[in-house]
Amino acid sequence: MKIGILLTGHAPEEIKAVTGDYDTMFEHLLDGHGFTYDSYAVVDGAFPDSPAAADGWLITGSKHGAYEDHPWIPPLERFIRDVYADGRPMVGICFGHQIIAQALGGKVEKFDKGWSVGRTHYEIEGRQMQLNAWHQDQVTELPEGAKVVGQNDFCRNAALLYDDRIYTVQPHPEHTADFVERLVNSRGRGLVPDALLDNALAQVDLPTDNQIMADRMAAFLKRGK
Repeated sequence: MKIGILLTGHAPEEIKAVTGDYDTMFEHLLDGHGFTYDSYAVVDGAFPDSPAAADGWLITGSKHGAYEDHPWIPPLERFIRDVYADGRPMVGICFGHQIIAQALGGKVEKFDKGWSVGRTHYEIEGRQMQLNAWHQDQVTELPEGAKVVGQNDFCRNAALLYDDRIYTVQPHPEHTADFVERLVNSRGRGLVPDALLDNALAQVDLPTDNQIMADRMAAFLKRGK
């Protein structure tokens, strides 16, 4: 099964040399599920020809805001709507979670209570999960037809399901402990409050449920059209 990965951002250069870019991180996360991949750097204007270019789709995280004025965002929103109409499975992570909601009629904003960073507790589909977060933006208004399947007190719309065709989550199951530590030191300082970054570093070696979420994502993508 071929998965098309839509890159909506790139890992910081000093980290990418170690971890690879975001598409490589997702390939590692989903290793063992039998997928092949094509990557499209939509952030640089490179788009698939149609939803039929892959059997399923995955939209990555990004440093950008879904509501920002970038030339690649409107065509990405159109592509999301095309995939939704076509019925091929799509998964969105962090920015992917947000841009899908926005494309389908929801609203994304900077959350007035600030950032969520590092190992964070969620309840997702009835399961208590620990996953790494890195976001200030949130989905604040749901699109029609979106069902909330994951949340915590800080992020009420942390996982969304759209008619069994699209599955999205706010946290980052692809973020390893090493990546979080490097991200704190390369991109976090001066952007995120130091207390949050220090707390993230203090918990960086504690276990997460990345593999459980990876298996959930893979199962969703394997439903096929």
